[in-house]
Amino acid sequence: TVVKIVNELERSGDEIKKIAYKAQQMQRPDRLTTVRLHDITRAAALAEENLRLALDAFARLDVKAAAQVISNDEAIDAAFLANLRQLISYMMEDPRTISPALEIVFIAKSIERIGDHAKNIAEDVVHVVKGKDVRHATAEQIRAEVAE
Repeated sequence: TVVKIVNELERSGDEIKKIAYKAQQMQRPDRLTTVRLHDITRAAALAEENLRLALDAFARLDVKAAAQVISNDEAIDAAFLANLRQLISYMMEDPRTISPALEIVFIAKSIERIGDHAKNIAEDVVHVVKGKDVRHATAEQIRAEVAE
């Protein structure tokens, strides 16, 4: 399980590297980039906090914290979909925004994947402590499993 968690951390690092590369490509400060990056920043903060919580859950073998990570992932996924819908609207309204909007979509997807990696770590914690594979369980089922 430790190897799986290390793999999830490595994948998170790869996503962070992609975000940094895309951010460097987006050096020109146009309105779309500024407005949309504000929303992406909130999603990034959620993903960062969830990754920290997942690592803390692993360090302490805390299944309640792991269950919280799994629940929090739903908010990260919802933020990604909301950002995606808004960016699609911008692209439909003004085709000149397609290129910068797509760059932001790629960043948003990387943030969402970081959240997924945190969730995978949390699922591994539940597996180690409870001996149950919860990868395909709902957040409610996992909370019930943790409460036992």
